[in-house]
Order: sequence, then structure tokens, then C-alpha cells
Amino acid sequence: MKKVVVAVGGSSGSIYAKVLFDRLSQLKSQWERIGVVMSDNAKFNWELELKNKEYEKYNFEFFDKNDFMAPFASGSAKFETMIVCPCSMGLMGRIATGISNDLVTRAADVILKERRRLILVIRDTPYSLIHINNMKTITEAGGIICPATPSFYSGPNNFEELAATVVDRVLDLAGFDLNSYRWGEKPTE
Repeated sequence: MKKVVVAVGGSSGSIYAKVLFDRLSQLKSQWERIGVVMSDNAKFNWELELKNKEYEKYNFEFFDKNDFMAPFASGSAKFETMIVCPCSMGLMGRIATGISNDLVTRAADVILKERRRLILVIRDTPYSLIHINNMKTITEAGGIICPATPSFYSGPNNFEELAATVVDRVLDLAGFDLNSYRWGEKPTE
């Protein structure tokens, strides 16, 4: 049973966070705890882009961005994976430089220092050399950069299915067992 931190950053791309929440809800049998931190901008963008506040309906543990008493603010709580989805370049830069000024950056710092799995679903484009160097730093520290670059070969029919091509890849990287489109294979029911 997995213990996972999900941070929703303030960049555009709330559909990715929504599909991630939906998929994690469907995979309930595979996790023990999901701790969620959403920035103020993440909530704003969700409401702007998705036209609702449905992030409030999910049955996860939500933590304030400044709650340093959250269990995953310490390595002793043994949260083994952190997914930042979506992740802005500013947030990635703070993680890359070790700035732990809120719960998201502290949790990422903990995950990296404990040599656990950090997955950043970066959303901005194009990249500057600063962004590329920050990606390199995080990769060298053991993190995984997974750009929110959807694939089209599965023939997605709507935005949620398109976002799922990224989210399913993220969940694969996080070690979840899920049924999704695989190149050269037909999904099982």
C-alpha cells in the first residue's frame, strides 16, 4: 500500500490534476494515504479552467501550504512518492535549489534527501536555459521530469482522455498497476 504526496502547483493545466485525482480514486486498493497540497493559484486555476471547485470533493487528506506539521514534512512518515502535477517553472526552480519555504518545497526536499521518488509534471513551454538546468539538477538529484506532453496514438476523444495519456504515464512512474493504453497492445477490460 502506497503513501503518496500530491502537490498541485499554480500553473495552467488543472485538467491534469483532476484526472490524477480521478485515477487515484479508482486505484484506492493500491494506496494507504494520499496527502494533497494545493497552492492558492492551483485552486484559482482549477476554478478558472474547469469552472468548478470539485477538488473539494475528493476523499484525500488535504493540507495547508504552510502546514509543516503534515506527516510528509518529515522523512520518518515514509511517504515514498511525491507527484507535483502540474508543476510550474518557478516551483521547479525552488525545488531544484533546495528552497523549502512552504509544505510543497519541504516535502520535495524530504523526498529527494530520502532517495524516494519525486515526479514533476512540468507544464510550461518553451523552456529557457534556466529551466533546462533546473531539470538537470532535479534529475541528477534523483527526481523524474515528466512533461505534460500528451500522446495521440491512443486516439483520445476528449480533453480528459488526452490528459490521461500523461497521467497514466505518471502513475506508471509512481509504481501503480493500472490498465491503460500500451503501445502495440489492446487494453484489457
